[in-house]
Amino acid sequence: MTSIRRQLVALIERGAIPDEQVERAVRLSGLHPTGRAWSVFLDRLLLWLGCLALAFAVLFLIAYNWSEMGRLLRLGLVEAALVLAVAVYWIVDGRGMMGHAVLTAAALLLGVLLALFGQVYQTGADPWQLFFTWALLMLPWVLVARFDVLWVLWLGLLDLAVLLYFRTWGGPLDAWVAGDASALWGLFLLNTLALVAWELGARRWRWLAAGWPVRLLALGSGIPITLLVMTFILDERAAFSPSLLAYALWLMALYAVYRHWKPDLFMLAGGCLSAIVVTTLFLARHLFWQAEAAGFLLMSLAVLGLGAAAVFWLKRLHAEMES
Repeated sequence: MTSIRRQLVALIERGAIPDEQVERAVRLSGLHPTGRAWSVFLDRLLLWLGCLALAFAVLFLIAYNWSEMGRLLRLGLVEAALVLAVAVYWIVDGRGMMGHAVLTAAALLLGVLLALFGQVYQTGADPWQLFFTWALLMLPWVLVARFDVLWVLWLGLLDLAVLLYFRTWGGPLDAWVAGDASALWGLFLLNTLALVAWELGARRWRWLAAGWPVRLLALGSGIPITLLVMTFILDERAAFSPSLLAYALWLMALYAVYRHWKPDLFMLAGGCLSAIVVTTLFLARHLFWQAEAAGFLLMSLAVLGLGAAAVFWLKRLHAEMES
């Protein structure tokens, strides 16, 4: 769909709007924020900054005065701040930006409380258990709030838990993969499932329709699988890797969904970038590795050619979407 700015520019270029009425047309189109819009923006910005500052202030206060505070005072201070945040959320009935801000602050304070508990009592737990427990205890709040920022925070905690778990204990693919590949597989599977669930849920619940969380999940899915394919290409001993099949299926699904079902240039551009990186690495590894100076020249030409082809294709798609 064509944006308001592009529609207005097209009307001005065709002369449909007289020169003396251009300024009024721009003002009525809402392209420039009004004084009320600026007031609302500053109000929300200060609200969020204030809530986050208070949450982190509790953490820094305890860390700076660690030796002067007893364990009960440390725990009591964090618990009091947590109860206060939950109480404010209950008072405002969880509505509006105030409810979302204080609940996000409460979620952060919950993590501070868990980390403080583990530090004070030296539980000996692995780091992944902290983030997993944090996500588990936060889940009821996330379900009740129906706020995309909390959902992204929750998924980020799960990503950290999965990453640290596989780096500590490995995974079921350790017999076929080496190094941190198990952690990358865990991140890829988790974020891909989350992306699919988010896209399907957005068709039913409007609060999931924001574009930025979906794009973050797409990055969380695309980066691990791209790194897995790159690791396979650089591994001289490997003859085949399941990452090749997964990568091919991921690219095909990305194209099918974000080209035909839900057109999105950001997603397609990310797929193009991933394909360019993988193709360039493959050419460098198998064709230009021993070519020295000539190899660098050929690699440069390959990157320029692939990049130009991707830009040409994306510009054509953009023109189709705008028409």
